[in-house]
Amino acid sequence: MKNRHSSSHGSREQGFELSYKLAREQLAKISDIEKQCRKSGARYVDPTKIIIDYLNKPYHITLPDIEISLEDSKVEVPLKDKILLLHYFTLAKDTPATGILITYKQLPGGISYFPAFSQRAIAPFVNHFGKNPELLIKVAAKLGGREAEYGDVSVNVNAFDRVPITLVLWRGDEELAPNGNILFDANISDYLSTEDVTVLSETIVWKLVKDIPST
Repeated sequence: MKNRHSSSHGSREQGFELSYKLAREQLAKISDIEKQCRKSGARYVDPTKIIIDYLNKPYHITLPDIEISLEDSKVEVPLKDKILLLHYFTLAKDTPATGILITYKQLPGGISYFPAFSQRAIAPFVNHFGKNPELLIKVAAKLGGREAEYGDVSVNVNAFDRVPITLVLWRGDEELAPNGNILFDANISDYLSTEDVTVLSETIVWKLVKDIPST
């Protein structure tokens, strides 16, 4: 069993490495970086540096070597975060927010991938916050989250400049277990692929869980 887990983990890491390599190649193909900054909301510093805000923190991308670092930090940026940053920047189409919220099932291929999305993002979200929804508001503030008006408790987190994520909880009672969902602006597919949305949602949930105060 241990070997199987190690094999699975290793293949997943290899998948991330390949995705990162391809994402760097896509960025290298962009001839007008300043224009792409306008499409994504990234800050163009000079021809060798751009800054992208991701989950309330500024990340620097240096060019042409395409190195990614968190501002004022020596901590290595996780590979999946690097991939999300590059995918968001290279895919960005400057589509304005619609104000219309959609579910994961409404994304391209979302119905097929929903069981995995639910297991990776919604289930841990509800498991950790369903019995204490108000805690969500408190821990989301660290990610720049703001209270929203959906369900019994909800927050809106700007994952990227053009990608708001809304996390919603409904309290349980004696007959119904707590429930929750993660919603997206209808423009999200102009910034991230459906698989990226899964990884992003999972990342946000576990960052929130990590910030739950220990008792």
